[in-house]
Amino acid sequence: MARLQEHEGKALFKIAKMPIPQGAVAKTPAEARQIAEKIGKPVVIKVQIWAGGRGKAGGVKFADTPEEAEKIAALLLGATIKGYLVEKVLVEEKLSIDKEYYAGIIVNAQADARCPVVMFSTEGGMDIESVPQDKIALMNVDVIRGFKIYDALNLANKVKVPSAHITQVARLMVGLYETFKNYGARLIEINPMVVTKDGKVLASDCRITIDDSSVIRHPELGIKVARESGTPPTELDKIAWWVEEKDLRGTCYFAEMNNHIQGECFGTIGYHGMGGGGAMLGVDGLNKQGLRVPDFADTSGNPPASKVYRAVKLVFSQPGIDGYMLGGFMAANQEQWHHAHGVVKALREELPKRPGFPVMLLLAGNKEKESLEILREGTKDLNARIRIYGGERVYDTVGLAAEMKEMVLEYKKERKG
Repeated sequence: MARLQEHEGKALFKIAKMPIPQGAVAKTPAEARQIAEKIGKPVVIKVQIWAGGRGKAGGVKFADTPEEAEKIAALLLGATIKGYLVEKVLVEEKLSIDKEYYAGIIVNAQADARCPVVMFSTEGGMDIESVPQDKIALMNVDVIRGFKIYDALNLANKVKVPSAHITQVARLMVGLYETFKNYGARLIEINPMVVTKDGKVLASDCRITIDDSSVIRHPELGIKVARESGTPPTELDKIAWWVEEKDLRGTCYFAEMNNHIQGECFGTIGYHGMGGGGAMLGVDGLNKQGLRVPDFADTSGNPPASKVYRAVKLVFSQPGIDGYMLGGFMAANQEQWHHAHGVVKALREELPKRPGFPVMLLLAGNKEKESLEILREGTKDLNARIRIYGGERVYDTVGLAAEMKEMVLEYKKERKG
């Protein structure tokens, strides 16, 4: 899923004619000053990063004058907040807040629902999970019938929203649902929805996450990689997404990550898992052996050999890796010989460039016997440290990680001569 930044979400709200604070995005301190001058009153300057809790982390500041806005923007732009580089700030009018509400929509995936659920609370500005149930109103939405203005009014009335601004609140909720529906969102929030001292109701902050399958229908959103991440996609991330969007058979997931380990690091392992939960066990096992994992790759859902091959090539494209592990820490319900063929093709291209390179291949599940035979026959003449295992070792994350460490240490010693 792809998360939009606040200013991108508010641009969609503006299309839906939802009231938002006056403001614009600045990429330089001079632009921040110009925006503040145009607004003509005190402003708030908010960093645009894919993370919550920006205020507590120092990413939300107030300025009374354009000069002050310029100085604050100069401090924020280029800074690192919550691990993310700040490249843009949103400069908006400072609101005179009288009351804060919360409105949100998610997909209710329960078997008896499978529909959008609209949530409204009188407690805005905080995580909805921490709000008492008696202060939250919920409604499962029939997607054929839709979400009407009277539905929104009923929700607001359940938590006793004052009549003075209940209509404005309801209109914002209807606009929120229309935006959720029109852009194929998985999650959308206004938090907080602000009532100002002069009686206006505005979407002060927002969060929108777009479903992967919706991205192709909305090129205007400019989403290059349809996956939620706190950092811009790397070149390898972009290639991996290109593989995924061009071939919908099974999954080819790849993401580079900053995987830091406690204590001494003995090597870096290019990791290729199958099945998210089981694959993560392998990462944990490697980390506990002092082996760093710079990526998370996953091929599951019965992908063809061509897709598996591309995943392996992506893993090997990372600089500085000291080994490759195919971590099938599960008995997969897919035809595993597709994995075997894809892995063999990639290894026969990559291993001749890396004499003695450590390779651990764990593959279990459907067509396991045939798949292991393909792996053994396809790699037996390669000059590399290759160990191949099946279902008998599927739960042995500790033992396999220890073997991987042993091979890496031998390989690095050999390379030093």
